[in-house]
Amino acid sequence: MAKKLFITATGTDIGKTYVSGLIVKKMRESGFSCGYFKPVLSGAETNPITHTPIPGDCAHVIKTAGLDVEPMDCLSYCFEDAVSPHLAAQRAGVNISIDKIKSDYENLSKNYGYMLIEGAGGITCPIVVDDNKTYLMSDLVKEFEVGVLIVADGGLGTINSVLTTVEYIKNRGINIKGIILNNFDKADFMHQDNLKMVEKLTGVKVVSTVGVNEENIDIKNLEGLFE
Repeated sequence: MAKKLFITATGTDIGKTYVSGLIVKKMRESGFSCGYFKPVLSGAETNPITHTPIPGDCAHVIKTAGLDVEPMDCLSYCFEDAVSPHLAAQRAGVNISIDKIKSDYENLSKNYGYMLIEGAGGITCPIVVDDNKTYLMSDLVKEFEVGVLIVADGGLGTINSVLTTVEYIKNRGINIKGIILNNFDKADFMHQDNLKMVEKLTGVKVVSTVGVNEENIDIKNLEGLFE
């Protein structure tokens, strides 16, 4: 069974896909068979010819990491509306099945020794909300029995967003493998202090920082973060 790691973030558009691509690329360049799976994607572009959604996040990771798969092979649900998955599914008239997500993941993971799973939005992002059920991204993480890497912005406001995210994840009993600060400027005094404060106030290690348009990521013992 493939070892796995879940990528979450302090919010939407923080850089999960960007970081995911770099991690899968790094794993593969280091000689590890690493695949990628995104259970639910919303905010997809539309193919003007087929009028079907284009899973841009999956395409980006595939291109960055050099994976030999099609974008639609790496996810269960793809929606055009750039909203929370629960709302995107409602608008598309689709009922999201957690069993389908688990089955798709299991089938894909058979091809790899390691799997990176990328969530949508932040850790509390709703996947299913109806009269009978409320199922959040954190519930999916619990279902997968996997630890998480938290992607956060390196700039202003990140201390608060990281602290609240870490506190919530710990309260859910989810193992935090580390934090990655994106859009990080090593020459910026505030970014430097944010890194120190995030580690001091959460007790969680910042395992890497990533600047804009980086082609590589440096994480010591990266394969050890998968479980």
